[in-house]
Amino acid sequence: MSTINEDEKSHHKKIETGLGSKGRLRILKELAKNPNKLLTKYALERKTGLKPVDVRAGLKSLLEIGWVVKHNYRIVKYQLNIEDETIKQTVEYFRKIRYI
Repeated sequence: MSTINEDEKSHHKKIETGLGSKGRLRILKELAKNPNKLLTKYALERKTGLKPVDVRAGLKSLLEIGWVVKHNYRIVKYQLNIEDETIKQTVEYFRKIRYI
C-alpha cells in the first residue's frame, strides 16, 4: 500500500479544485484557447454563458490555486498562468481531446 505525502496531497487538492466544476472548466477552456490573451470578467461571462456570480466564484478558486493570473489594469483582466506546469499539461490535454 502506497502512502501519499503532503506535497502530493496538496497537488491533488489543487487539481480537484481547478477542475471540480463545469464553470471552472468553461473558464479554463476560454482562457486556454489563446493563453497569451487577457480577458475581462464580462468577456468570460459572454464566452462561457455563465452568470456573473459563477464567473466570479470560478475565477476566485482559480486565482487561489495559481492557475489564473489577475492583471490590474484600468479594466481588470485575467489570463492563464502559463508558467504553471499543471496548466501547461491541462491545456495540452484539452487540445488532445479536442476540448479546445
